[in-house]
Amino acid sequence: MSAFAGFGDGAVEFYDGLLADNSRAYWTDQREVYESDVRGPMTALLADLEPEFGAGKVFRPYRDVRFAADKTPYKTHCGGFAEPFYVEVSADGMLAAGGYYYMATDQLTRYRESVDDQRRGEDLRARLDTARAAGLTVDGATLKTRPRGTDPGHPRLDLLRHKGLYVSRNWPPDDVLHGPRARDRVRAVWRASRPVTEWLDDHVGPSELPRR
Repeated sequence: MSAFAGFGDGAVEFYDGLLADNSRAYWTDQREVYESDVRGPMTALLADLEPEFGAGKVFRPYRDVRFAADKTPYKTHCGGFAEPFYVEVSADGMLAAGGYYYMATDQLTRYRESVDDQRRGEDLRARLDTARAAGLTVDGATLKTRPRGTDPGHPRLDLLRHKGLYVSRNWPPDDVLHGPRARDRVRAVWRASRPVTEWLDDHVGPSELPRR
């Protein structure tokens, strides 16, 4: 496989079109653009980053609509990952992130126990502050209130509310997206997110629950 040279010139336009017409007819007509300008470059990008971050994989482009009210068949972005790192290209440009987008029940238990602990919880806060200083955004789904039984005055209540936790940075469509420097952007974010992902790996880890 050739080295990553950027996403194709048609990548953003492809997703603009898919947003307007999320149909099998559009997908079939534009499939070659997806393969050459989106999926092919994403595969090459992950291969270039593999020596430092491990083997990556491109997500399937098809939505799981079995239990969804929205029955549109295709995802309006292309995502790739080398767990726990993630990269995405869409009509909005590119996003790179590191962390746990979703935590299963057993992971949440371990996460909240660790955040509740003074030493480990403040260590996480310091790592998140460092990520923010590096230009990353702290994100992840949160509870609207607080976990059951949690003191409303808990000094790390903001962190305890998280159901997922990751740091990220995004870039709108620009010339860099279509050249090899897009790889440098992803690499920089993944490196800057490592203190957070290492904390999560050390104190939360993968779910041990059976897959549904």
